[in-house]
Amino acid sequence: MILDTQIEARSIETKIAPKENREFNWRECWYPVCFVQDLPKNRHYNFSIYDEPFIVFRNQNGQLVCLTDRCPHRAAKLSDGQIIDGKIECLYHGWQFGSEGECLHIPQLPTDAKMPHNACVKSFKVIELQGMIWMWAGAAELADSNRIPTIPKLDEPGFVYSDKITELPCDIGYVIEHMLDPAHIHITHHGYQGNRKKAQPLEMEVIESSIEGFRGRFRDTKLPNQTWRYLDFIAPSLAHLHFPISDRGWFFGQAFYFFPLSKGKCRILTRSYRNFVTWQVKLTPRWWIHLKQNNIVAQDVSILLGQEAEVERLGQNIKEIYTPIPTCDTFAIEYRKWLDRYGASLPFYRGYSTSKGGKNTDESRDVQIKPYFRHTEFCNSCQGAYRATKQVKQACVGIAIALLALAILTDPFWLEIAAVSGAMVAVITAVLADRIKTKFEDYL
Repeated sequence: MILDTQIEARSIETKIAPKENREFNWRECWYPVCFVQDLPKNRHYNFSIYDEPFIVFRNQNGQLVCLTDRCPHRAAKLSDGQIIDGKIECLYHGWQFGSEGECLHIPQLPTDAKMPHNACVKSFKVIELQGMIWMWAGAAELADSNRIPTIPKLDEPGFVYSDKITELPCDIGYVIEHMLDPAHIHITHHGYQGNRKKAQPLEMEVIESSIEGFRGRFRDTKLPNQTWRYLDFIAPSLAHLHFPISDRGWFFGQAFYFFPLSKGKCRILTRSYRNFVTWQVKLTPRWWIHLKQNNIVAQDVSILLGQEAEVERLGQNIKEIYTPIPTCDTFAIEYRKWLDRYGASLPFYRGYSTSKGGKNTDESRDVQIKPYFRHTEFCNSCQGAYRATKQVKQACVGIAIALLALAILTDPFWLEIAAVSGAMVAVITAVLADRIKTKFEDYL
């Protein structure tokens, strides 16, 4: 699926598709697994979709492989094992599986015995496109790469982008609703992304809606003739904000790719792109951008957890709980109504007036609130910076101790002063490194 990110407001005609008597097939679509740069080297990457476990790795030829994360022998998790010569080996008894899920080696099987006919793992279509790894959750023969929600702007010269993966201890429905709500920015993220003095009614409208998702546009009401900004929901995995800036040919976009790990847990792959002030993105370390963004994520998580807990506690339909207004909540409510119309086949969902699936019972949610569990362990850039800050701290502490010892034992006054000064610099550096390390571990 190709998204048109260059729609002029004057060419848009409001068009709402008639209600379709179809259900969205959550298996016959592509899910964003991770960014290519965050895929571990020589190791596997495990995830789940609606509680179904999967594992991704590269085989000996560097090709991507996606298998069910379950050994057919005695149901052990393959992700507990290791990659050996491009094959995944189960940690339990050493069974090894190839790119198509076929069992290639069983240590306990006699040399003259045949391989058990059901000693195989289900495989899934997985490809790399626009710097992301995509997995087709249905039958491989039905996989159509043209249905991947790519963004044409990313292939145009002059555009740069920054990526970030985040795991949230929240149900995916609340997260998507939140990302389709531009009105919260100036209040929730005051001082970071917004300014509460700029909070105002928004002119919002849904341009079209169908089983594939919906498209909307919005603009401020206090600024006359402001350029329309577009916000699209492409089922099931993408919320896409995009709009031109002034008449200089500048363009900004932000894509939020979602996938549900389980009820009460999801991941977001965020990609921000633009064609102006590109040097800033190129020169700023990726991990530094993430540290700043994690402050915003922490604000979102605090609200989402409280919102979800209260809605689940009440046990009523959202229609009976919310008090929406059209100048604030149009897209959020449209998403919930989309679930009413097309979401019946999903393993769980909460629409506007219907729902499916019980309450979340994940007792580990309090632990997962910590930002380290939300991001650092999934991001190669932040993992590297995290390890570096720990090493810098340890090295500086050792240097400070050595220099102080030198200052005590030395006789020349100038050498004593130099040693003490060096020790102070080392201590300050250690403190700064520790503060950055702490931000990777816990931003709250």
